[in-house]
Amino acid sequence: MVKIALLGAAGQIGTPLSLLCKASGLFDDISLYDIVHAPGIAVDLMHIDTHTKVTGHLSSDDGLKKALNGADIVVVTAGIARKPGMTRDDLFKTNASIIRDIFAEIAVTCPTATCCVVTNPVNSTVPVAAETLNRAGVFDPTRLFGVTTLDVVRASTFAAHALGGNADPKDFAVPVIGGHSGATIIPLYSQAKPAVDLDEQTLSAVIHRVQFGGDEIVKSKQGAGSATTCMAYAGFRFVKAILSARNGESIVEEAYIYLPGVPGGKEIVAELGVDYFAVKAQLGKAGGALQALPIGEISAFEKKLLEVAIQDLKGNIATGVDFMAQ
Repeated sequence: MVKIALLGAAGQIGTPLSLLCKASGLFDDISLYDIVHAPGIAVDLMHIDTHTKVTGHLSSDDGLKKALNGADIVVVTAGIARKPGMTRDDLFKTNASIIRDIFAEIAVTCPTATCCVVTNPVNSTVPVAAETLNRAGVFDPTRLFGVTTLDVVRASTFAAHALGGNADPKDFAVPVIGGHSGATIIPLYSQAKPAVDLDEQTLSAVIHRVQFGGDEIVKSKQGAGSATTCMAYAGFRFVKAILSARNGESIVEEAYIYLPGVPGGKEIVAELGVDYFAVKAQLGKAGGALQALPIGEISAFEKKLLEVAIQDLKGNIATGVDFMAQ
């Protein structure tokens, strides 16, 4: 029996993610939670011909607790989306309180669940989640992930677009480290498999597009939304990776984690000087990170990107830590 709780299920990420989870048939139980519409979405999904049971819960009548009860995996997409002209700091001011309150309930109801944070800005919301769990005495760093899979998806997709012809994005594996916003995102094309053969100018443009792809979508939607369906796809891909690892497969995925609490992470902290960072992580049967893998050799240009990313991340992390300190 595997139960997943999707929090923020009525949102523009949560709803397509709910559909992907139900259609996959990979879960025995899906519980949806939001402040509106979750029960209706659950009834709608129950008309799909997979065995998975879906229930919907609202904030009234202990809905969050009911949604989380017995959950093995929790995916948090709750919060507002970024709008044109909105900075990540603006976004954080609203979403930080939502993350704090949700993780306060997770700490009580399902403290051993594997938790995946999608709510932006991930660079800052994950430290809020970690500190909330830590204050409750139940923080297990190996089971808390900031989902950065969309950056990985974009890195292979945009490289294929630039290569043209019959290039298939799924043929490329491009590690992406750092954070989950702008210049903190570092696609390591020097480690791409197979090699991505692009001239320097084109590659620089691809890297910029990976870093700021979210702005591309916000602008194209003219204020009506941000990266939603592609984020739902990326979130589902990460959840599938967790399930595959639980089933005994050898799985490595990038994710934003609290490095000091994951085997191999302290060495990366000593190298970079930040506690939170997206790296390749070996996932295990318990649903958590077995090991944070070394960054490895990177190009001179990528080293420059890394320097910028670390400085930005220090500020982002401090924002989350300071919020909890207040």
